[in-house]
Amino acid sequence: MKKLKKVLLLFIVVLAAHSTTWVQAASNGSEVVGRWNLTIVIEGDNLKDLGLFRHGLMDTAGFPGWLEVESSGLSTLVGRYVGYEGSARPISEIHYSSETGKYNFTIPPQWMKIEDLDFEFSLENDKLSGTMMLDGHKLAWTGVRAPSITREQPPIWGDPKNLLDKDLSRWIIPEKNKFRMVEGVLVNPEAGGNLITTEKFNDFKLSVEFRYPEGANSGIYLRGRYEVQILDSPVNLLNTTSNGSVYGFIEPSVYAAKKAGEWQTFEITLVGRNVTIVHNGVEVISNRIIPGITGGSLDSKEGTPGPIIIQGDHGPVEFRKFIITPAVN
Repeated sequence: MKKLKKVLLLFIVVLAAHSTTWVQAASNGSEVVGRWNLTIVIEGDNLKDLGLFRHGLMDTAGFPGWLEVESSGLSTLVGRYVGYEGSARPISEIHYSSETGKYNFTIPPQWMKIEDLDFEFSLENDKLSGTMMLDGHKLAWTGVRAPSITREQPPIWGDPKNLLDKDLSRWIIPEKNKFRMVEGVLVNPEAGGNLITTEKFNDFKLSVEFRYPEGANSGIYLRGRYEVQILDSPVNLLNTTSNGSVYGFIEPSVYAAKKAGEWQTFEITLVGRNVTIVHNGVEVISNRIIPGITGGSLDSKEGTPGPIIIQGDHGPVEFRKFIITPAVN
């Protein structure tokens, strides 16, 4: 019995020692865990070389990005990254060096024909700073923690606003604009620029009626940061890029899209980060949290109001209703 007690005591001591090691390993570099809003700085000819002309506007300060870091198991850091194009892409491992205090990871390209993207960064005063190699260009970037955007009280809705008029007076008209009003319908006959509202919004309800031809690809950006996908996606295809999804993040719960050429509806409610989407009378996304910005967003300042954007740079789309009801509280 005494021998058994000694064995059990030894086992407990060894287990405790290993547990301490595991905790230390798991916490090594874990201060960076969380979601981060990034600004990637672009200078000089990098703008032209990289083709960074977004939404018909060129932001000389930089383009937005988003980074999520999570702990996986005992000592591994993984994550997701969103750049100025494409959807959230997985990061299989984020490496940390306790000697240098720096993190690094590499991800393959998504839609662009470029080399792998290499990132290196550090954390200081709860802010990130680092560099990325993008197609032979070394770009600096910074990151701040993404806000929670929680609401303590339910919204009080104001008066509805019709965003469509014959002169498109509520929109910033881009240089390569193809949008025009035709007998009360907003028509984009071919790929051109993206429309951006002159007014910025916080929480709101958005009611739209839209139509697209076969093979079309468009979208609506909420606060200029979160794209609700409009796509002639295959029947019964449900993923984070199909019609009615929040691009790259949230897939519809059911398939509710109609055939190309038919009028369809979205009823979208955005309160803080929480989004509800009713597609053709069917609730396909119910009060889900949007983790971060989607590719092609105007900026990464998630805690501030932003405009509505209609994507026109991908192809044809039509709208015969576009009414927004902003919150007044």
